[in-house]
Amino acid sequence: MTKAILIIIAILLFSFIIFIHEFGHFFMAKLSGVRVNEFAIGMGPRLFHFTKGETDYSLRAFPIGGFCAMEGEDEDSPDDRAFNNRPVWKRMLVVVMGAVMNVILGLVIMMVLLCQQPAFSSTTISKFTDHSALQSAGLQVGDVFKSINGYKVNGDRDLSFALAMADPMKTDIQVSRGGKLLTFDDIKFNTKESDGKKILALDFYVQPIEKNPGTLIVKSVQDTVSTVRMVWYSLVGLVTGKFGFNDVAGPVGAANAIGQAASIGLQQNFVAALNNILMMMMVITVNLGVVNLLPLPALDGGRLLFLIVEAIFRKPINPKYEGWVNTAGFCLLMGLMVIITFNDILRLITGKGLGS
Repeated sequence: MTKAILIIIAILLFSFIIFIHEFGHFFMAKLSGVRVNEFAIGMGPRLFHFTKGETDYSLRAFPIGGFCAMEGEDEDSPDDRAFNNRPVWKRMLVVVMGAVMNVILGLVIMMVLLCQQPAFSSTTISKFTDHSALQSAGLQVGDVFKSINGYKVNGDRDLSFALAMADPMKTDIQVSRGGKLLTFDDIKFNTKESDGKKILALDFYVQPIEKNPGTLIVKSVQDTVSTVRMVWYSLVGLVTGKFGFNDVAGPVGAANAIGQAASIGLQQNFVAALNNILMMMMVITVNLGVVNLLPLPALDGGRLLFLIVEAIFRKPINPKYEGWVNTAGFCLLMGLMVIITFNDILRLITGKGLGS
């Protein structure tokens, strides 16, 4: 029962993330003088709606998306306040503001999480454990991590992610020592067992960073940027085959993950559960922002690409053709969402997904 309640809460939080995204479009559209016909959270049949001014506000049945329907968005409109009649730079702002709002939300959540910590972690080695593989390889106290297997390290979140992705049997590390860059190739880490797999065992500690208003802001921005980089790395991994289909989660999978994170946190206390939920929300909202800027049909990035072409050639692409591309892309996107959602449900019921 508790898990079901947590999943419902997670779905509501997921809907809030979508609301923030669509509100970014809505806010910038209103600011740019664009007529908004409908502002909706969710997809499918309407559950509730009301009209205020020129805009119809609605809540729809399926919490897998949302939209901000603007006049002249998909076809030419004679209305002076139609999207198609606004200057191209204003249309660009309207299109990107959804993703910007998601990243801003991620930044705010990150700041809330970090302000609870007594200090922050750096990327500077402070000491080693006994029998440290890194120390044996030649690293020293005071070395600053710069990259691991080519993945650039700007902060401790980058460091943790890079080490998690590294092969414990063969890892290349670059550090800064006394202003010089040093590279240590093919380091073999100590390992430990986790769920039947051998994973890298950390054998060093890093220096703390004092918490103050300045370091809080810097660390919040740094960790948010780090999360964006991790999302891009994961997307590239999906394309190249590094990650499989079962590594992808939709709204149901995300809700279940948030519910699990909350359950684990509740084993400690309510604040820990809340922080786990916030961390998942931060990752999801940044994910949504980044993925939506991909130059693919039906995504904000696809529409932005059309606008960039228009700005370069000073001539809009025929709305009919753009509409066809976006409609086809939307159908494919909805089909993919159905498959991913089915895969999420299958994993919940059987423990295995379609790609297992």
